Amino acid sequence: MASPPPPLAFEHTILITARPDAVLGAFFDPSALPQWWDTVRSVTTPRPLGVYAVEWRATPFRDELLGTLGGVFYGTVMDFRPGRAFSLAGAYWLPPDSLAFGPMALDVRCAVVGPATRLQVRQSGSYEGPRWERYYRIITTGWKASLLALKTHLEHRHPARRGAGRPAARGAAPVEKRR
Repeated sequence: MASPPPPLAFEHTILITARPDAVLGAFFDPSALPQWWDTVRSVTTPRPLGVYAVEWRATPFRDELLGTLGGVFYGTVMDFRPGRAFSLAGAYWLPPDSLAFGPMALDVRCAVVGPATRLQVRQSGSYEGPRWERYYRIITTGWKASLLALKTHLEHRHPARRGAGRPAARGAAPVEKRR
């Protein structure tokens, strides 16, 4: 008897020369999100049971399985540890003109590695089939481009300082990247 296929997921790690609070904070900062994730609107609340919703412009093209890309990705912040991690549960992607994808989970973790922060992002869902496989192929491309844009944004705007592992004094979808 064949074992079931592994659950579909996106997982990626990137080193960013910035403090962990700046890296994690960029996921909640409404002025930073458009810079690296190409969002047009966001409501993000960095606390347990907080709202996490981001919106992208609809693309001028349609994917044959997913329809128009863009739309809204939202979920509930289940865990938030400043400068270290956050997790979303009950996350859904609402494309502009086709059925929603979800529920999913998003886990984001930061750890100091020398002068840099190791950022790990994992997005997972529990469904399978051609539509979900296509979704994960597209978000893999989108996430990698967005995380590289995050690295560029933080390294040019928030250079790492000595004491990158110390806490800061203040608190802190799935779309193909467009430029």
